[in-house]
Parts: sequence; structure tokens; C-alpha cells
Amino acid sequence: MNINEFTIIKTLAAEGNMRKASDRLFISQPALSQRLRSIEKEWGVQLFIRSPKGLTPTPAGERVIQFSRETLARYEEVTETLQTMANKVHGTLKIACASIVGQTWLPEVLKEFITEHPDVKVSLMTGWSSEIVRALHDGESHIGIVRGHSDWKGSKIHLFRDHLFLVDRVIRSVEEIQETDRPFIQFKSDSDYYEEIREWWQRHFSSNPKRQITVDQIETCRQLALNGIGYAILPSITLTDVDSVNKIPLTDSDDRFELSRDTWLIGYEPAFSLPQVDAFRRIALQHAKKVI
Repeated sequence: MNINEFTIIKTLAAEGNMRKASDRLFISQPALSQRLRSIEKEWGVQLFIRSPKGLTPTPAGERVIQFSRETLARYEEVTETLQTMANKVHGTLKIACASIVGQTWLPEVLKEFITEHPDVKVSLMTGWSSEIVRALHDGESHIGIVRGHSDWKGSKIHLFRDHLFLVDRVIRSVEEIQETDRPFIQFKSDSDYYEEIREWWQRHFSSNPKRQITVDQIETCRQLALNGIGYAILPSITLTDVDSVNKIPLTDSDDRFELSRDTWLIGYEPAFSLPQVDAFRRIALQHAKKVI
């Protein structure tokens, strides 16, 4: 098998679906089916069971899938090592990023990075902080961008801190919350975000919100608030150039912000020595200074 065939096996296992795998590999389904039959013939065993529900690896297939993953990881490691010997930045930059940062701050950073380093291939995954940490542990990403209190034991670089605001089209002060019947819109998260807001609420109010709406994504929460469905507590990173709502800072008696979120760049030390990672770190820190 060559590197392309190892990639095919890994992709089929990851997608579990011939159509999705063919889309990801940019080849037709008939061509992909033919390649799979050729690979299975070379190994002399069936690697996947085809069914209407998708692809299921056989016991032999599981062995070949693991071998393919290990081979590709080793191939990439050797390739990146060779590329560190050159002055030009090459290789693949694998980033795992908190969804909210990927939707707001990261695109501008990546635009500058790709413009400066067009020979670097960028691989990006977004998700919850727990998923990002797992991607780093599993070697699926070079670096991660996480939010909140991070207990990461490897290299950790502070990027920026943004503050949380009460956002609504109607409410103009925190005091009005006690009287309103408008729903409090919140979003699910695996971080300490929800807990911090709950503690803030308990410091200021003796009872729970009269009405609540819970959604599964911060962008959904943001859109509901911007469209006047109810009020939400959102970080300033999501409110850039938004003028259609009231943005009420959550401050204490000394006019200091009570709620804020830190954003961190994390990873293992060897990854930061890679030229493409170091180049991204430099550009990211420059953009982090612009966050107010």
C-alpha cells in the first residue's frame, strides 16, 4: 500500500460512509469502491462490511485501519521533521479551536497566516474545550485554542480576555431583570461558563429567571437575543459591530467587570518548535493585542 491508500482506509473508517468518504477524498464513489476492492485484494481479506447503514470494519479491517493510522502519523512526523530543516515554512498546521473563537476571532488570523505562508496546509477542527484537549492528547492537532479556566499541563499561552455583557433589545439595566417576563436564553457548554453565570445570578437575585430557553450552540443563543426573543449573557468577542441591541456590562460596585473569559493557546512543547506552529503563534499574538 502507498500513502494514498492508507489515507483511503483511514478516511473510510472515520466517515463510515462511502459517499461522505468520496466527498472528503474528492473522488467519485465508483472510483473509491474500485480502490477499496483493490486494497482488499492486496491484503487478501475483506476490510469493511457494506450495508445500507454504512461501512462496518471487519476484525481484519480494524487491524489494517490501526496500521494505516500509525503509518500516516509516522509519515507526517518524518515529513515535518524534514521540513524543519528548510527555511521556508511548509507542512500542515493542525488546529483544534473552541467553536466561539473559530466563528469570530480565528478567521482573520488564519487569513493573514495563509497569505504569509501559502505553502502550509491548514487543518481545522472546532468543538468544546474537552474535545480540543482530547485532540491534542490523540495527536490529531498540533495546538489548541480553548476558553475559560484551563488546567492544561503543557505549554499554555494567554491570548486575550473578553468580558461578558447582558444583551437584549428591551432591557437597559441589570435591575430590570427582576421585573421582566422576557426569557433568559442560555446555551449548553462543557466548560465552566454556565457555572460562572449561575453563580453571578445567585449573587444578584434571590430567585431563578421566570422563563428560560436553553439551546445547544452559542451562535443560536446570540441570534435569538439579537432578534429580540429574550435576553442573554454573551462574551464581547461575539458582539463586535453589533449595534442593534443593548449591551449592558456586568460590573460590581467598583465598576469592575464581574464576568470575563480568557482564551488560551495550548499544546505540547515539541509542537511549538515546528516552523508552521511558531509562525501561527506569532500572528495569533499580534491579533490578540487587538481584542479590547
